[in-house]
Amino acid sequence: MRWQEVRLAYPHQWLVIEALQAHREADQRVLDSIAVVEVCPDGSSALNSYRSLHHAMPEREYYYVHTSRAELDIRERLWLGVRGGHAPITSG
Repeated sequence: MRWQEVRLAYPHQWLVIEALQAHREADQRVLDSIAVVEVCPDGSSALNSYRSLHHAMPEREYYYVHTSRAELDIRERLWLGVRGGHAPITSG
């Protein structure tokens, strides 16, 4: 499904969705085809469901969204890691 089809099928709902086909444009993730994984009663439930799914299957691309959004705005950020360039130096 496309986002506009999802919005029509699930008006004013919190959802957990999976990107079936997606691509990157600049720093934005564009979802070409999505599947509704779960309908949730509120944002907190959607976040908890997302976390559980992401933990169980980290290789899959899940998002939690509300269908009141006209467009999905998913920004990609560069992950630099925890340590960065600040490892301790020891002598001896």
